[in-house]
Amino acid sequence: MKPSSWLSRPARAFRRPARAFRRTAGVVGRMTPALLRTQPGFRRFWTGQTVSLVGDQVTLIALPLVAVLGLHASAAQMGYLTAAALVPNLLFSLHAGALMDRRGRRRQAMIAADLGRAALLALVPLGAALGWLTMPALYVIAFLTGTLGVLFMVSYNALFVALAPRDDYVAALSLLNGSRSLASVVGPSLGGVLVEALTAPAAIAVDAASYVVSALCLRRVQAEEPAREEQRRGLVLSGARFIASSPIVRSALCATATLNFFDYGFLALFFLYATRSLGVAPATLGVVMGAGAVGGVLGSLVTGRVVRRIGVGPAFAAGCVAFPVPLLLVPLAGGPRWAVLLALLGAEFGAGLGVIMLDISIGSIFAAVIPDRFRSRVGGAYMVVNYGVRPLGSLAAGALATAVGTRETLLVMAAGGCLAAVWLVRSPLLGLRVLPEAEGAPPAADDRGREPAGEAA
Repeated sequence: MKPSSWLSRPARAFRRPARAFRRTAGVVGRMTPALLRTQPGFRRFWTGQTVSLVGDQVTLIALPLVAVLGLHASAAQMGYLTAAALVPNLLFSLHAGALMDRRGRRRQAMIAADLGRAALLALVPLGAALGWLTMPALYVIAFLTGTLGVLFMVSYNALFVALAPRDDYVAALSLLNGSRSLASVVGPSLGGVLVEALTAPAAIAVDAASYVVSALCLRRVQAEEPAREEQRRGLVLSGARFIASSPIVRSALCATATLNFFDYGFLALFFLYATRSLGVAPATLGVVMGAGAVGGVLGSLVTGRVVRRIGVGPAFAAGCVAFPVPLLLVPLAGGPRWAVLLALLGAEFGAGLGVIMLDISIGSIFAAVIPDRFRSRVGGAYMVVNYGVRPLGSLAAGALATAVGTRETLLVMAAGGCLAAVWLVRSPLLGLRVLPEAEGAPPAADDRGREPAGEAA
């Protein structure tokens, strides 16, 4: 027998599990989207955002419970807490966008924003443990966290286009929005379990940790960001000028702002109507809301096929209709209990699918059409309008419901959302089969800071 022959049988025994492992790894690799396999920078970015989105959903349920259960907040105080988180979008979006386009180093700014939000949220369980947590302290934490969120979001799109190839914008946004929808399924349930097991303030520590994970993932990302903007005069309003001069971005903003106005009016009354008028129990309502997240996951899976079939612009238009139309089922729900629940489940599922199709398609269009040097400024200007109409919609719904009734107002709000499609009738968006080329810069303000004749900011 040859000296090596005694090794042959054990060696084959060891090679068998090795081959099985390689085959399994190969199957997993083929199941992983190509973008995650071939773009390590985007993979790290997506991983960090997925973890952070789950943490955000935990806070979405835990922070109100801190206020209600721990600090015995009134309805007015809960409104102030929500407003404190939203106001920074109106106050700082324009200036934050101009700052990041002029300063550059957006990845570093996003890391700083993540770490800052982690530190702020960590103050909640710490303050609860030490006994100094109050509602004014929560207002400050919510306001500062929202401010750092603005800085993060105006930098987000510029980093995204540096990490995802142009041909993969739809696939990349499908992954990110799929994570968002999946987080909407997992996060609230996880938050509820953590609140039951650990208390609400302790549950918020999970979101703080998720921001640290996001920062660590961003730290490992290498990306060539757009060059800094050298112009200083008129920089704050240049994002608004770009939107005004771009038929694509302008009509998309009008459509999404219309949707946000009516959708937030709908949301302001939905829980009240579902529990008091339809008699849906809170636990059942949680299942209903989960149907929206499931619809979002499905939307992230099918949007790529829809875009290839009808085009990216028509896919956006389809989302603008598919989002609000199912919501009509809520005020129309009636009859036996099973019919009511089926209507609510259908409404949330359909709306969740529609909004993700909308977000993926318009996000891809914006990634292609907005020049790199304008991304943060345009994002900031867009946020001012798109987020600014949300509280206005809620206030309008409350006033209308007082005058004509909750069910009737829900019908108005759901039907009103369909008006978003009107902005697209004469828009070039409907003719976009493929992603457009980047548009040129808008005319600049003159040396005294005034707009050129005939141009609107």
